[in-house]
Amino acid sequence: MSATYEHPGPAACPACAGAPAAEALAELPRNGRLMLSLPAIHCAGCISGVERALMAVPGVQDARVNLTLKRAAVQADRSVTAVDLVEVLERAGYEAHELDPGVLATTDSDRRGRDLLMRLAVAFFAMMNVMLLSVAVWSGAEGSTRDMMHWISAAIAIPAVIFCGRPFYVSAWSALRVRRLNMDVPITLAILLAVGTSLYETMHSGKHAYFDAAIALCFFLLAGRYLDYRTRASARSAAQELAALEVPRALRLRDGREETVSVSELSPGDIVRVKPGGRIPVDGRVTDGASEIDRALMTGESLPAYAGPGSVVSAGEVNLTGPLMVEVTAAGEDTALHRIADLVAVAEAGRNNYTSLADQAAKLYAPGVHILSVLAAIGWWIYTQDLRVSLNIAAAVLIITCPCALGLAVPAVTTAASGRLFRKGMLIKDGTAMERLAEVDTVIFDKTGTLTLGAPQPVGLDRHPAEAMRVALGLAMASAHPLAEALSKALRDRGVRPAKLDDLREVPGYGVEARWHEQPVRLGRAGWVGAEPPDITATFLQIGSADALPLTFTDSLRPGAAETVQALKAQGKRIVLISGDTKGAVSSFAAEIGIDEVIAEALPAEKAGFVAGLAAEGARVLMVGDGLNDTAALAAAHVSISPASALDASRAASDMVLLGRDLSPIADAVRISVVARKRISENFTLATVYNVLAVPFAIAGLATPLIAALAMSASSLTVSLNALRLK
Repeated sequence: MSATYEHPGPAACPACAGAPAAEALAELPRNGRLMLSLPAIHCAGCISGVERALMAVPGVQDARVNLTLKRAAVQADRSVTAVDLVEVLERAGYEAHELDPGVLATTDSDRRGRDLLMRLAVAFFAMMNVMLLSVAVWSGAEGSTRDMMHWISAAIAIPAVIFCGRPFYVSAWSALRVRRLNMDVPITLAILLAVGTSLYETMHSGKHAYFDAAIALCFFLLAGRYLDYRTRASARSAAQELAALEVPRALRLRDGREETVSVSELSPGDIVRVKPGGRIPVDGRVTDGASEIDRALMTGESLPAYAGPGSVVSAGEVNLTGPLMVEVTAAGEDTALHRIADLVAVAEAGRNNYTSLADQAAKLYAPGVHILSVLAAIGWWIYTQDLRVSLNIAAAVLIITCPCALGLAVPAVTTAASGRLFRKGMLIKDGTAMERLAEVDTVIFDKTGTLTLGAPQPVGLDRHPAEAMRVALGLAMASAHPLAEALSKALRDRGVRPAKLDDLREVPGYGVEARWHEQPVRLGRAGWVGAEPPDITATFLQIGSADALPLTFTDSLRPGAAETVQALKAQGKRIVLISGDTKGAVSSFAAEIGIDEVIAEALPAEKAGFVAGLAAEGARVLMVGDGLNDTAALAAAHVSISPASALDASRAASDMVLLGRDLSPIADAVRISVVARKRISENFTLATVYNVLAVPFAIAGLATPLIAALAMSASSLTVSLNALRLK
């Protein structure tokens, strides 16, 4: 059947259109645990629907769905196979694929968040208690009363500081081991010096102690760390997602027998059988059978390709209509799919070299604070010859110039910005994504599934004779081909009744044929009915010996696509459309949506290479894509965005995810990121001004613990309030 089609958007709920046919999956692993990828689920109703459908399968003992990871973990008897579960979910309206649990990361991605939150709570509790005890000292307590308050404060603050400050100590030690400075070095010195001098003062009945300032320093900095963590999603490795999507087992033919083997056991020359609806497990050449291959995930082609004897196929492509016998040319790590995973891993590593604004500030701030504190200590020691006084002054300088404000400058803004964008339908996964997005000057869009919904819609059906449409409906209802399903739905929505056909059968790789009023009728590929293949998406209806009637399709434009392109143009961005689709289809679509620069028939490596080439020229690229063929380019871009309907691997490789169907939040995100970067710069300025005003008091010996704690808190609150202006 002649067609132009790419992988459709996911079914939102069971009421939505059915999912593709089940893959040719193998038997249950020995441990009785299966992992299924569920790219279509998006709500609590989906969770309960999937779990209910799985639990109804005889032999399933437990089924749990993780909405964040879009996975289901199933515990079942060995008699239950993955293909059974996938078929059950497809009948319930959910798309499902088996994942290889051995490839996926097993670490708890939320462990760090819980750890920071626990330390933050302990710091808050300790700070409140020490502050209450400090009130007595600030109010003028003297002698043994003051000493008692200091000892109780020490008993609370010292264990709390040791426990709560661990993230800073570990980071500072890691930096010092390689002879460099980061923001955590002055933080650690300030905490240790404040606690050390305070303990010394307490032991010698001194008037002032900095226990309250030390624990307050821990609290505010932990708050900044936790805010920074909350701006990040549990960003799984896109390379791992790609590897997990590789079909773990295959049906090998040997000595006339069919056996299920691990893909790692296959070698060039082996023959594997791929069932209709199954994902091809290897790179190879078709030796027998005829079908159509959906290459949308691999190449972005919206036209399912005919596959017959001699055709070359790749791992990850989906066999649509007929069984195929494939001779293996590459398996496992040698496949094109695995090479894409390697490209993604390399690109991710390169993007991790980005230096955030906070890190840039730390390079200047850390040595400056250290030098200032040392000079103050030396100066007071020369002036007073009193080591105790000079150390107290040094501690005061470190505390009053503490990086609380700098530590909050970035996370406070990114948290406010991410909250605003989330309400608009954009989820930010990476903490530096907003900073990088503000630098973008070039935007590259994928076509099918990104600017469009990836769902074909018949056009011009009213121009065709009613009887011909009744015949077309009768033929289309007998096929599972994506275009046939779209045509069938559109005709039934118009109230068309199917014609009564005889001898109805599907010819894999070609289309559907039958007899109507004693004459042959066909619906399928152009070459099969003697028509000239068009440049647009089309299937052909032939009745008897009459000329074939073209039935054309268009891809539905994603809501907000045209407006987003125009808004980005108005912001002065260079817009490029890059697609694996044919030149004719891409050019006509680009003209319709208003994009002047077009690259068609691009392979995954070519997309990533184009992005890397622009980066080498100094461009800051935003890549927006959804397919497996976009994953390497998404990872290579300066910043990247994927729709929620995208492949798991594409979402994992992206910095931001569109939660809805509308593309409008992209233009808003670019605009808000520029404002957010401005707010971050303002916060750095506020922190600098604060230090310039406060440092003289500390150096002059006027910074009592009360003044240090109040000044530190005031600077942190000022930065946070400035960040809230984004809302």
